[in-house]
Amino acid sequence: MTTIDHLSLGVPDVPAAQEFYTGFLATLGINCLASGVGFAAFGRDRVAFLLLSPFDGGPASDGNGAHVAFAAPSREAVSAGHAAGLAAGATDEGAPGVRKAYPMPDVFAAYLRDPWGNKLEIVHGGFSG
Repeated sequence: MTTIDHLSLGVPDVPAAQEFYTGFLATLGINCLASGVGFAAFGRDRVAFLLLSPFDGGPASDGNGAHVAFAAPSREAVSAGHAAGLAAGATDEGAPGVRKAYPMPDVFAAYLRDPWGNKLEIVHGGFSG
């Protein structure tokens, strides 16, 4: 059993965020499984990541020091996800490559900021294997 049930990010425009994440996450085998007013839910075989309008009606904001890490099935998928994110409007926060500072050997990762400022990691060989 996984430790975390799901992660969510607040975004100011769910349809625009859904479009960005649908293209970006498809390179990792992650699909939009459900969507509706104020939400879009993604996963492989179950919902694990959600985009939401903030429930309190306040503005969505990114967290300093926080990021969401998406597991990639290969190093090639890390690179493809990074490229797809950039093409869809993300900004580069760290090109694909081996991360020697990680506690596991041979971690291959890349970092992006989505168009709303949320920091994303795409990782192969991280904590999930």
